[in-house]
Amino acid sequence: MLIALLIYFAVLLIVARLSGRGGNDAFFRAGRKSPWALVAFGMIGASISGVTFIGVPGWVMTTDMTYIQMCLGFIVGYVIVAFVLLPLYYKLGLTSIYTYLQHRLGNTSYKTGAWFFILSKLLGAAAKFYVVVQILQVCVADQYGIPYAVTAIITLLFIWIYTQRSGIRTLVWTDVLQTFILLLALIIILIQVCVKLDFSFSDAWTAVWSDPHAKVFEFSDWTSKQHFWKQFLSGVYVVIVMTGLDQDMMQKNLTCKDLRAAQKDMCSYGVMFVPVNLLFLALGILLLMLYSQIGMEIPAKGDSLLANIVLSGTLGQTAMICFGIGIVASAFSSADSSMTALTTSLCIDILQKEHDERLRKRVHLMIMIAFLLCTLAFNAIGSGSVMDLIYTLVSYTYGPLLGLFAFAMIKGVTGVQECRSADNRYVPYIAIAAPVICYIIDYATLKYTGYKFGYEMLLLNGLLTFIGLWAVRCGKSYPSPPQKI
Repeated sequence: MLIALLIYFAVLLIVARLSGRGGNDAFFRAGRKSPWALVAFGMIGASISGVTFIGVPGWVMTTDMTYIQMCLGFIVGYVIVAFVLLPLYYKLGLTSIYTYLQHRLGNTSYKTGAWFFILSKLLGAAAKFYVVVQILQVCVADQYGIPYAVTAIITLLFIWIYTQRSGIRTLVWTDVLQTFILLLALIIILIQVCVKLDFSFSDAWTAVWSDPHAKVFEFSDWTSKQHFWKQFLSGVYVVIVMTGLDQDMMQKNLTCKDLRAAQKDMCSYGVMFVPVNLLFLALGILLLMLYSQIGMEIPAKGDSLLANIVLSGTLGQTAMICFGIGIVASAFSSADSSMTALTTSLCIDILQKEHDERLRKRVHLMIMIAFLLCTLAFNAIGSGSVMDLIYTLVSYTYGPLLGLFAFAMIKGVTGVQECRSADNRYVPYIAIAAPVICYIIDYATLKYTGYKFGYEMLLLNGLLTFIGLWAVRCGKSYPSPPQKI
C-alpha cells in the first residue's frame, strides 16, 4: 500500500507542477477560465470527503437509508444556490463571497461573517481530516512505528506542497483526479464485497432492497431526527449554507468563465449526490450481510464498519489498497480546498491584502499549522460519530451566516439601493448569542418534552440571527458597488 500511496502522491505533484503558475490571481480565481465540466466532476470528490467514504456506509446500522432524504433536499438546495446566489456573486465580480456583506451591511458585519466561516471551516475540515489520518495510521504508519502526529504532519505537508503555489487553479485539476480515484475505489470495494457474498449484480440489488435496513423514508415519527421533512429541509438549508455561503465550496464555482457555466456546474454535481450516496449506503447493507456470513463481530461505531473489514484482510489486498488510496484521495480533495479557502478569506476578508503574494504564502503556511493543531486536538479528545459531529457543528456555527446573508438580501441585490442596515455595533454579539440561545433551547426542549432537535437547528439559528439583526436595524445605507463584468 505504501508504494501505491507514493505513486499517487507523485502523480498529484506532477499535476500540480503542470498547473502551477499565475501568482495570486491563479491562487484565488484560477484566471476565471476553469472548464465547468471539470469543476463539476471534481466537486463531487470535494463534497463527499473522507468522512463520507468512511461514515456513510455505517449509517445504515442506526438510520437505515434515510440519509437519502437529506440528499434529495441537497438537489433543491443546489438549484437555489445556482439561480439565486451565483447570479449575485457573478454580477458583483466577487472573489470572496463575504465581501457581499460589506457592500450591504457594513464592515463589522463583513468581518463577523468571515470569522464565522473561518471558525466553522477550520473545525469541520480538521474533524474530517482527523478521521482520515486515523485510517492512514492503521493502514500504513503503524507498520513502521510512525506516531500519529508524524503521520498528520507528513500528510499535511504533501497537501501544502501542491497547493501553496497556484491554489485554486491546481485544485480544479487535482480534484478531477481525486474524484476519479475515490469513485473507482468505491466501485472496486463494492465488487469485492459482492464476490465474497457470491452475489451477481442483480442478486446484490435484490438483497439490498429486501433488507430491513433499506428503509429510505420516515413519515410516521415526527419526533425522530430522521423524519422526512426534517431531513429534506435540513438538506436544502445545509447546501445553501455549506455550499452557497461557504467560501470553500463557492471558490471553485467562481472560477468558471461566466454565470451560465457555473450554473451548469452546480446543477450537474448536485444531482450526482443521490446515486453516489446510494452506492455508499448499499455498500453498508452488503457489509452487514458479509459480517454476518463470516461471523465477524459488527463494530459498535458505524464509522468502523467499512474500515474494520477491509483492514482485516477479508476483502483481499486489492480492496485494502483501493481503500487506502480512496481515503487519501477524498481527504486531500476536502483538506486542500479548505486550506485554500481559509487562506483566501484571511488574506482578502480579514487582512485585506489580496495582491500581496508573499503574505499569502505565509498565511497559507499558518493555515496548515492551525489545521495540524486542530487535528491533533481531535485525536487527543476523541469523538463519536464524526459525521454527526460535523453536521451538529454546522447547525451552530453556520446559522449566523445564514441569518446575515438573508438579512443582507432582503432589499435586493442589484444597483444602488437603500438598505436599512443592522447597527454594526451589535452584529458580533447577535451572531454569538444566536448559537448560545439555540443550545439552551435544545437542552430545555429535550429535558421537558423529550423532543431532540436535529439539523433543523440550523434554521432556528439563522432565524434568531435574522430577528436580532432586524431588531437593531438602523437607517444607514450602504450603496452597492459598481458591477463588474
